[in-house]
This record gives sequence, C-alpha cells and structure tokens, in this order.
Amino acid sequence: MSDTNVTVKLVKSASGRLKNHKACVKGLGLRRIGHTKVVKGTPENWGMINKVRYLLEVGE
Repeated sequence: MSDTNVTVKLVKSASGRLKNHKACVKGLGLRRIGHTKVVKGTPENWGMINKVRYLLEVGE
C-alpha cells in the first residue's frame, strides 16, 4: 500500500447500497458501471477501495 497509482473499475451498481458505500464510490470518482479511474494509492483511497471492494475491480 504505497503511493503508487491504482486502477479501479466499477463493475456492480452502487444503487441500493448503503449511504457510506455510495459515498466511497463517489469519492473514488466512479460514476457508472464500467467507468475506470486511476487513483493514488494513499491510505485514504485504500480505505474506500476496501470498503466497497465487492463493487470494484482493482488493478495496479
């Protein structure tokens, strides 16, 4: 978990999920299914990724 870049892709809908999980998806900058973003591997981002990992596909 260093400050490298991490690719995250939303593969499941955030609709109908917990409010905190929706906020994490939005915080990562993901908007729709299939949307991919490159985010920094900071501890804050890793916390959000781990919380909603069941909705995401993560790559280095």
